Amino acid sequence: MLAGLHCPLPVLRVKKALAQLASQEILEVIVTDPHAPDDLTAFCRQTGHTFLACEKHTPQSYRILLQKK
Repeated sequence: MLAGLHCPLPVLRVKKALAQLASQEILEVIVTDPHAPDDLTAFCRQTGHTFLACEKHTPQSYRILLQKK
């Protein structure tokens, strides 16, 4: 969970978490920064990872799924 973190911290934490995963594994993150979905979409586009989904988790947070390249 990346609650309370603002750009660029969610992207940096996701980058670190993805480094721990094997290829094709899926990472689930919960973020509260309203810009994080767009930031993580751009991050995936730049790094080759796959942005799988984004949905409202609570009124103040998003659940995002990413797949490591």
